[in-house]
Amino acid sequence: MIKQDFLRRFIFEALGVRGEWVRLSDSWQAARQHQQGSESVQHILGQALAAVVMLSATIKFKGSMILQAQGDGDIKTLVAQATHDRKIRGLVRSNPEVAAGSLGTLFGNGQLVLTIEPDGSDPYQGIVGLEGNNLAAVLETYFAQSEQLQTRLWLFANETCAAGLLLQELPAQGHVQEDWDRISLLADTVTGQELLALDCESMLYRLFNQEKVRLFDPEPVRFECTCSRSRIARTLQAMGRAELESLLKERDNIEVICEFCGAQNVFDKVDVEGMLSVCGITADPQTLH
Repeated sequence: MIKQDFLRRFIFEALGVRGEWVRLSDSWQAARQHQQGSESVQHILGQALAAVVMLSATIKFKGSMILQAQGDGDIKTLVAQATHDRKIRGLVRSNPEVAAGSLGTLFGNGQLVLTIEPDGSDPYQGIVGLEGNNLAAVLETYFAQSEQLQTRLWLFANETCAAGLLLQELPAQGHVQEDWDRISLLADTVTGQELLALDCESMLYRLFNQEKVRLFDPEPVRFECTCSRSRIARTLQAMGRAELESLLKERDNIEVICEFCGAQNVFDKVDVEGMLSVCGITADPQTLH
């Protein structure tokens, strides 16, 4: 039986090349159940989730990595997030009708931003234009421009699962270009059907049975949203008293629905006053009635 929802790392010993494989099933289903859009649009979200899991595993950090693409085309926003301990969530927003085409066509004029948010440190990010046939091509361009690391990705998703394969030269380790070219050509023979259906061991044997590959233990991946009532309260606090009171004049309470997981949080007048008082934002006596 194929193991579900796992990341596997592997290395080509003596070649200066590493790799990663990921397959998402239950976590993919949980992430997509609150997202709207056509199957093709949701498949791009699946590819993004597979990608961000693998990309987050290429660096050592504690925190989260966020892949975000925005443009003026049919797909407006795509967000995929993975933490260092392999928790994922994502969202996608698009027009009701989305024409088929390259990633550039789907997003129009836009950019892809990769943000790393380490716990306790300032975030840092890299940006690349949304130019290319698919998400894998855009990310390969990002690594070539921003990290100066030869990197290849293969990303696929369907209604039941999302999967990905990544190859990357090891930083600060010399490698022979001929070796990299050979491994890349072998990996290029993989099909979407194979990547979505085969377990990691079978896929590696299918592609690289003449190479010496060391495979590491599986790392479980699961869906988990980081939204919470306290986080939402802090966001509302930042809006300020005047705007919050204006909203409460229009309705009895403020309802916030998480775009990632669909969780609903309701704040009434007492809740809002309590939030603002905690921050030392006192009420104007004329607004208390």
